[in-house]
Amino acid sequence: MLYIFYGIDDPARAHLRAELRDKHLAYLDKFKDRLVLSGAMLADDGPNPGRLGSVLIVNMPSMSAVEEFAANEPFSKGGLFKSSSVTRMRRGQWNPAAAPKTPEGN
Repeated sequence: MLYIFYGIDDPARAHLRAELRDKHLAYLDKFKDRLVLSGAMLADDGPNPGRLGSVLIVNMPSMSAVEEFAANEPFSKGGLFKSSSVTRMRRGQWNPAAAPKTPEGN
């Protein structure tokens, strides 16, 4: 089943994103067979947009499995997010070729 994990950064803890980045990427690598899409939410369309939060779409067997995944994700566990949510979803349109060929869409 597909789930979306959506975390909104706490601006007062923005420094944690850089501090926890390597742990975050290593954690996601452990779940590469379950990770459908992940990325940072960006503040604007400028050349160096700030980060607002994270989105992770994962294929997990149950809500409890994805809640455990989310609770142990380093950005979440480390206190970066001021709020987060997990919601079950279904795949609708899927067109990864339409993503821009830029650092934000590669």
